[in-house]
Amino acid sequence: MLILWRRPKLLGQMIGLISMVVFLTILFVSAIFFTLMGDLAEKSLGSQAMTVAKMAAQNETIIQAFDDPNPPLRIQPIAESIRQSTGAGYVVIGNKHNVRYSHHITKHIGKKMGTSSRESLSAGKSVVYKGTGISGSAIKAKAPIYNKKGEIIGVASVGFLTTEVDKARNAYWLKLLCFTLFISLFGITGAVTIAKRVKKLIFNLEPEEISFLFKEKEATLESIRDATIAVNNDHHITSINKRARNLLEGQISEKGKITNSRLVGMAESIIDQKTSIVRQRFLFGHQLYVADGAPIWQNNQTKGAVLTIRPVSEIEKIEEEMSAVKSITDNIRAQNHEYLNKLNTIYGLIVLEQYDEARSFIADEVKERQDVVVFLTSSVKDPYIAACLLGKIHRSKEMKVHFQIDEDSNLSVVPSSFDTKLFVTVLGNMIDNAMEAAVRLRGDEAVVRVSFTDIGHELIFDIEDNGPGIPLEEQDRIFEEGFTTKDGDNHGIGLAIVKNTLQKLKGDLYLSKSSFGGAQFTITIPKA
Repeated sequence: MLILWRRPKLLGQMIGLISMVVFLTILFVSAIFFTLMGDLAEKSLGSQAMTVAKMAAQNETIIQAFDDPNPPLRIQPIAESIRQSTGAGYVVIGNKHNVRYSHHITKHIGKKMGTSSRESLSAGKSVVYKGTGISGSAIKAKAPIYNKKGEIIGVASVGFLTTEVDKARNAYWLKLLCFTLFISLFGITGAVTIAKRVKKLIFNLEPEEISFLFKEKEATLESIRDATIAVNNDHHITSINKRARNLLEGQISEKGKITNSRLVGMAESIIDQKTSIVRQRFLFGHQLYVADGAPIWQNNQTKGAVLTIRPVSEIEKIEEEMSAVKSITDNIRAQNHEYLNKLNTIYGLIVLEQYDEARSFIADEVKERQDVVVFLTSSVKDPYIAACLLGKIHRSKEMKVHFQIDEDSNLSVVPSSFDTKLFVTVLGNMIDNAMEAAVRLRGDEAVVRVSFTDIGHELIFDIEDNGPGIPLEEQDRIFEEGFTTKDGDNHGIGLAIVKNTLQKLKGDLYLSKSSFGGAQFTITIPKA
């Protein structure tokens, strides 16, 4: 039967890996410690053996006993006393001919020592070494014995058997084994805990599943037609699709941070207020976009924001047009009411047979509208600009603004290369801004005057109002996207659109003080 091998899951792999690392670490540390422990034990026993050997070599009774007819008689008891008190394996005293005067095994007294004592007897050196003698393997120390004349008369040889080293090593090894088992158990428990913690943080997903989700997220981002960007709390981009990269070209720093001040402000507002923001208008190049944003949540804390940017779509344009139609409908309803009142007045004059007054009343009403249409038709040869001005005249009546067009204005020569469809967005924005500014300050006494001429090499338009004007410190900022003196959101776009559109038309815009006390904007566009 064929048995298929299955790769262990991430939890098992992590537990196995951490446990193996802990086990190998303990194994190597134990081996090193065990080796060092043996070396240290041998050095310690060697030092101890040398101390005992020098102590025996300097013992006055032992030195005096060398002159006795039978030296072992006095030396043997002393040597044995030293051996037993120090725990040495043996303490041997020998003469300069290497003959033993003492030994813990008495039958070896009087016989030659099993190892050479040449260095101690000839050169007077004290030496430590490891060797094997009749007592077995031992750590040995030999020290020369001097008489009162300073002559070498013998040698003291002390040995600590290596069985003592083995005993000490085994004792340490048992303790180390217990410690190793404890650390291993602790390490495996920690490995299981850490592995489960990691699995919880990655939502119990396997590496293959994480990889698939990452690719799926990447494909999903790229499939979204809108520009989509995700940023963290430091404004570093964490996700971005191709459309967003193209849109924000030149507005992303080398460190991956957004440099567009309005987008940064929008992200900060979402993160700080922990709420979504919709339908914020932005200007990229000459195109108007709408941005939506939502916070990224983790552990009930905002960790960033997702921004979706899309161009003003046809649906949104239709919505705006529907709003405009609704406004026009309301205006027509108001005009209908006004005309109904005037018709009732005319009807009353006719019933009262005041025919002259009725004719005069009708003539005045017709003349006002006819004069406007005739003036625009004769003075403005471009139908788009004329229609724009006519629409603003009706708009001014809705807003109760005294809208004036300079009677000396003339625009009879408009080059065929001049994009009037693009220009009317500039003219319309400037007139709307002027009327809103005047109404905010003056109310029903708001005045806006427009004049234009095509004399010379440029088309020149002047729009002035009796509003509050533009303070000197704000004149350099009014064309920045997002800068506004109005309350509420989605302002600060109009003049930015004007500036970008004029750049496309190769035109200029100048700001000065109006003769009415407000602001005067002068637009100049070259004919060629």
